Amino acid sequence: MTETKLFYDHGPRLFALPPGADFPAALIDGLRQRLHGQPPEAIARVELYVNTDRMARRLRALFDAGPASLLPKIRLVTDLADPLTRAQLPTPVPPLRRRLELTGLVSRLLEAQPDLAPRAALFDLSDSLATLMEEMHGENVPPDAISALDVSDQSGHWQRAQAFFDIVQGYFEDDAAPDAQAFTRRALALRMDRWEVAPPQHPVIVAGSTGSRGTTHAFMTAVARLPQGAVILPGLDGDMPGTVWDMLDDPLTGEDHPQYRFARLMRDLSLSPAQVARWTDAAAPAPARNRALSLALRPAPVTHQWLSEGPKLPDLPGAMTGVTLLEAPSLREEALAIALRLRQAAEDGTEAALITPDRMLTRQVTSALNHWGIVPDDSAGTPAQLTPPGRFLRLVAELFTRPLAADLMLSILKHPLCHAGADRGQHLLNSRDLELSIRKHGMPYPTPATLSDWGVTHDRPAWATWAGQLSACEPRALPLSDWVARHIALAEALAAGPDGTPRPLWDETAGRRLRIIMDGLGAEAEHGSEMSARDYADLLFALLSREEVRNPDAPHPLIRIWGTLEARVGGPKLMILAGLNEGSWPQAPAADPWLNRRMRAEAGLLLPERRIGLSAHDFQQAAAAPEVWLTRALKSDDAETVPSRWINRLVNLMTGLPDRHGPEALKQMKARAQPWLRLARASEAPIHADPAPRPSPAPPAEARPRHLSVTAIKRLVRDPYAIYARNVLDLKPLDPLMQAPDALMRGILTHSVIETFIKETVEDPSKLSPDRLSEIAADLLAQVPFPTVRTLWQSRVNRFAPWFTASEAERRRRATPQAANFEIEGKAEIPALGFTLTGTADRIDMDDRAGAHVYDYKTGTAPTAAMQKAFDRQLLLESAMLLQGAFPGLSPRHIAAATYVQLKPGEPKEIPAPLEDCPPEQVWAEFTALIAAYMDPGKGFTARRALQKDTDLSDYDHLSRFGEWDVTDAPVTMDLT
Repeated sequence: MTETKLFYDHGPRLFALPPGADFPAALIDGLRQRLHGQPPEAIARVELYVNTDRMARRLRALFDAGPASLLPKIRLVTDLADPLTRAQLPTPVPPLRRRLELTGLVSRLLEAQPDLAPRAALFDLSDSLATLMEEMHGENVPPDAISALDVSDQSGHWQRAQAFFDIVQGYFEDDAAPDAQAFTRRALALRMDRWEVAPPQHPVIVAGSTGSRGTTHAFMTAVARLPQGAVILPGLDGDMPGTVWDMLDDPLTGEDHPQYRFARLMRDLSLSPAQVARWTDAAAPAPARNRALSLALRPAPVTHQWLSEGPKLPDLPGAMTGVTLLEAPSLREEALAIALRLRQAAEDGTEAALITPDRMLTRQVTSALNHWGIVPDDSAGTPAQLTPPGRFLRLVAELFTRPLAADLMLSILKHPLCHAGADRGQHLLNSRDLELSIRKHGMPYPTPATLSDWGVTHDRPAWATWAGQLSACEPRALPLSDWVARHIALAEALAAGPDGTPRPLWDETAGRRLRIIMDGLGAEAEHGSEMSARDYADLLFALLSREEVRNPDAPHPLIRIWGTLEARVGGPKLMILAGLNEGSWPQAPAADPWLNRRMRAEAGLLLPERRIGLSAHDFQQAAAAPEVWLTRALKSDDAETVPSRWINRLVNLMTGLPDRHGPEALKQMKARAQPWLRLARASEAPIHADPAPRPSPAPPAEARPRHLSVTAIKRLVRDPYAIYARNVLDLKPLDPLMQAPDALMRGILTHSVIETFIKETVEDPSKLSPDRLSEIAADLLAQVPFPTVRTLWQSRVNRFAPWFTASEAERRRRATPQAANFEIEGKAEIPALGFTLTGTADRIDMDDRAGAHVYDYKTGTAPTAAMQKAFDRQLLLESAMLLQGAFPGLSPRHIAAATYVQLKPGEPKEIPAPLEDCPPEQVWAEFTALIAAYMDPGKGFTARRALQKDTDLSDYDHLSRFGEWDVTDAPVTMDLT
């Protein structure tokens, strides 16, 4: 068999392609050039290692496009184990299994030493510790190197970290089952041992990798020294002088530079930049731009070279042709402008890629493209926890963690995957009726019994019994396998519905992916420990958040969304580098709970700057494409943003080179973005519509309300539109699903406390004491399901109890309370108008002169005399009703007093109604005139007529379109007859 030969010199061999080159295409071109004249099967003997699956797919696609040939063996640099090596090594431990094992170890450690870390951090700590272990294996750093670190200045933190390191020492033993990184490191060691004895004679090429990981770097170094081995570097900066290359020797100062990893590789191979050959003669798309970018990205210690080398740059307007700098006012406008440009590229038949690590931005761009039916090829997909089955599984897991609450129950019942099927319409009707019943009558914490009672009452027993399984709280700690089995069983039962017919929980792309995840968790569950329901729910969320689901729709063949790593794949003529703000691109280094920056450097681990350096290389590679957009938002969440350091460097360099027309080039780059920003603003400009007038609807007389309560009269005076909406249109605000401990609930309970106390002390006056009032309050407040609120409300009662009991004795000297006259309902009619006024008096006492004493309890601030005269006439109207004989069994000769009893802690007092200024007869006459006015078909119900404050809210502001008008506008009567 004829050997395939690509190289005729001695190694080590490094090749490179310039930034902006179409790396896969150039790789294949160079390979074909070197194989020219050799038999067709020669290419099949080439072993080609690439950095990503996407790179491998692109290479296969280019080979498939022709001319016809055999394929080289395309493998990934992360998969270094051939069949022989796999037979010699133990099977690698799946990452999930290792994390589950660590979760159990960390859990037991935290139980023994709870001061080490909060239990809420259990899974984050386990995942972070597993990641550190993988990095130690990948960088070939033994535990002894960590133990030997100088920690004299941080002993407290180190002792806590060492406690965690101690529990994982066994994973570094020679006979320990390896994780993926340890397996790769062992596979590399075996392969290099074989190569020492019998190096392969066929071509072995590593292409597209920067060697940022220790194992990959060692593999690239070994391949470069093989007889037919070579490494092809992507985006090597050929414009950087040797003196700068020599400076990139210290990771603490150079690892954030885009070319640092190449400098390290050349240093380990004893090669200089001049000895790195071009893989092909193909020129970079924009060599002049590459020179400017190279200078802009120089290491910080040598940025003074801008002064010496800047004047030697080509004319910058020409160099920056094809570069657009878009600075949008907001993230939304940035996304819209990008979407518009991608749409134009699709119409023009131009390949385009959006490159950014900002997933929020990519989701907004995808949403905008969806308006035009464009589905981009997104390399990341959707996080599993955000897919419909992911959200459903998370909701179901929450059922185990706490007693069933109405909000969680309805969230599940209304989920599209709950009771999915032909009879889903009836299920939704049942869910709606149950919700309305809960809002009206209350059921904050449903149980199987209360749900069953509801089902019997509403003739839906089977459905209510099925819904009862939502009450699945489990307080015990259970093995992980039990949690997974229960979780899947309950989710499937809820998706099936009462008849148990299988429903599409695991259908579609997302469902199938979630099934794989849950099956994987079940398969590894035996390696987990017992855990609480809360721990299981947290584990599930952490697991789903790390998984992605690809879009099942057929993507557009020309429009792509990539992460920064895919920038090396190249190909598209238009590259949009978006989200170029500090903290986004480059992303801020994640917090390391174990080792600081100096300790990492001493141990030989990766520095936080590594990720920044990789991002810088991806930026330099993508920014050298034929056409480039550099975009950022000036504000994010209403806060000013900081431009990415690379944008800052480029702008500062160009601004400081007026001789090379830098400011003019920068102005042109920004000007190219303006038409797109204008289009973005125009695309969302609302269609002009005249603002709505301040409404004052005038319904026909027969539609106007014929009965109101005394508490509604204040609303009729201050906000007549609210009466129109509620009593004419019959629109009522929905009651809260989970009744909050608000002022209304506090008032109702306080009234109950006072009524119970008064009735009891009327029968036994000896109990008229602050202590007894507090005891009754404690008994009645026990029904409040909010411990903190219960304590606060009890304190309020305790504070006004001494004043109330003392003042109550005085009230009883004025008149004698009767048990029948508490919370007494009454109604008074205006026959001429066909109108009825209803009301419930808190308390009416009668004195020995047949005079009535009317009381109303207020837990907040009672209305002043001036407010009662003009707006709040509740007590005055009740007094007038009393003289009209509205309250059964009460026929007073006169109203002796009408008083608000203000039960406000710190300011309890009595506030009398102004009966002298507003006698009951006058009040009733004025009330009759008011109702007569609103019975006139020409009288409108004006919105927000006289609210106490302009900032007061009305339940119907949205209906009246308040905001399009304000209270200074004249009301417009709307004749509805």
